Amino acid sequence: MRTALVIGTGLIGTSAALALASRGVVVHLADHDPEQARTAAALGAGTDEAPEGPVDLAIVAAPPAHVAATLADAMRRGLARGYLDVASVKGGPRRELEALGLDLTPYIGTHPMSGREKSGPLAASGDLFEGRPWVLTPTRDTDTEVLNLALELVSHCRAVPVVMDADAHDRAVALVSHMPHLVSSMVAARLEHAEETAVRLCGQGIRDVTRIAASDPRMWIDILSANPGPVADLLADVSADLGETVQALRALQSSDEVKRREGATGIEDVLRRGNAGQVRVPGKHGSAPRTYEVVAVLIDDQPGQLARIFADAGMAGVNIEDVRIEHATGQQAGLVQLMVEPKAVPVLGAALRERGWALRQ
Repeated sequence: MRTALVIGTGLIGTSAALALASRGVVVHLADHDPEQARTAAALGAGTDEAPEGPVDLAIVAAPPAHVAATLADAMRRGLARGYLDVASVKGGPRRELEALGLDLTPYIGTHPMSGREKSGPLAASGDLFEGRPWVLTPTRDTDTEVLNLALELVSHCRAVPVVMDADAHDRAVALVSHMPHLVSSMVAARLEHAEETAVRLCGQGIRDVTRIAASDPRMWIDILSANPGPVADLLADVSADLGETVQALRALQSSDEVKRREGATGIEDVLRRGNAGQVRVPGKHGSAPRTYEVVAVLIDDQPGQLARIFADAGMAGVNIEDVRIEHATGQQAGLVQLMVEPKAVPVLGAALRERGWALRQ
């Protein structure tokens, strides 16, 4: 691939353009908002000048509701040898294109499984997709050259290609992305009118659960409007679990010992099923989940503290697998939780103490 056209310079489109441009691909940028395309160009994602002729690959990064129309326009104008989209739903756009009577041999639907809570070109990063799954949904009609172009894009973005049926993909993302986002928003909504004294007690747990609720509602209306059925089915199952859990909690309030035992059994059941589901979540780089242990370090909330910790861990020969930070309420201090391999705990602990860090047991 020598040339590409990215149509839609939001987070995903600009991130893909940055990755391609860094690998020598000549990238042209287009957007319904020319100022956004200029911003992406200023970031080094390519040029906002139109290509002089057909490019190798056109990448449509428009909202799901506009994907089919944008693709159809690009294909009718002959803007590229191959076409793909990066929308978070796949079945609907393809059916819309089929209904328009277009030749779909030069098209393949794709979906990079990566993103951020922020949107727009200023939130973009050339390494956004690194190590993340990138779903490809070819059909028997998809031209081999177009599939190869899509695989080349995935390679340039350092993502991991995953081939799926379009409708199977939509059911899968409803489970692992769309439904969890709504649940996160529902939990976060409980905080809107909560007492300030309660909100000040928020710790890492509530931050983890509500993090994705910070995303742009307008973007999510587009996404959910394109995949409502599978999401509604999953929420119906969650609703049934919620109803049973409420009944179990009410039973725990009873003065009847039998009812209390039944309530405890019900709560234990949902917690154990949660345990069983959580262990199936893939670990680092999509590998089987692994168990890490925590080394907790007390820090002052000052510039450079995290960099010093990572540098000291590196000097000790310890790889930090993950990190979490808990900020102390009302204080310029916090607790950094370093996740490491179990065998590395004593090595890291000794090294950090030697360098003056205060560890929490």
